[in-house]
Amino acid sequence: MNFKNILQQIEKADPEVYERLSGRRQILKSFGSKVAVAALPLAIGSMFKKAYGRTTDVVVDALNFALELEYLEFAFYHTANNTGNLIPAADQPGFLTIEAHEQAHVNFLTTTITAMGGTPFVPKHFTDSTTRGSFVPAAYDFTGGGAYNNVFNDYPTFLILAEVFEDTGVRAYGGQMSVFSGNALLVQAQQIATVEARHAAHVRLIRRNAGASELPAPWITNNIPPTTATQANYLGEDVTTQGVGAISIDITTITDGTGTVPKSAATAAFDEPLDSGTVTTLVSPFLKP
Repeated sequence: MNFKNILQQIEKADPEVYERLSGRRQILKSFGSKVAVAALPLAIGSMFKKAYGRTTDVVVDALNFALELEYLEFAFYHTANNTGNLIPAADQPGFLTIEAHEQAHVNFLTTTITAMGGTPFVPKHFTDSTTRGSFVPAAYDFTGGGAYNNVFNDYPTFLILAEVFEDTGVRAYGGQMSVFSGNALLVQAQQIATVEARHAAHVRLIRRNAGASELPAPWITNNIPPTTATQANYLGEDVTTQGVGAISIDITTITDGTGTVPKSAATAAFDEPLDSGTVTTLVSPFLKP
């Protein structure tokens, strides 16, 4: 763990964080001489709690929302990676890496929430006998109530759901970024969102190379879904106007000397955020009662 780098990233996210505390040099000295590596997450959490006590509950709620999605994605990939004859050998390393990323996100979010004095989310049926660490199979129905019965025995179907989960996850993180604005966890939240976007791009490349009919780019273009059944996850992605109030602009009206920006490029340049209520509705078919 490069702790100095962590502090540098915190300072970039919020230059005033050390004014709220006791000074960067003293923090480094204290952590370097008094805090064991195993205790660092708790120490960091205590530091954040002191600096951001007024917003702790809101931040913890946003972190728990992210944790709920990470549990779902980890269960999805862990199941797929342990299902024989589903993922071709050439693609297996990539999905094993994605699974490892999801596990790391679960671990980071759980540790951070605990360190901030919050109670980390756990899926329903967490105490079920089939639960193994972060893998809670009894909590999820990845057939979506029977809509995707072939998800773990048909590779194209698995890839479609993987793309939808990752695209939705990116938009979900985007919907929470305002909570972390001015907060020391902004950098970490953005890093996780970036990793999720890399996952989406990886899955989209596999589907494109396999001849997917919509020829997916690494990012969402317009509001094109992998299947019409998943259109709801992409609603609002065809927005071409960006900005706020008087400084908003329709990107398709911008000229570059050869013409205006096409709608496909204008929509592909931005990931439109989703609020937590919409995301909850979208993932609910995959949750067991």
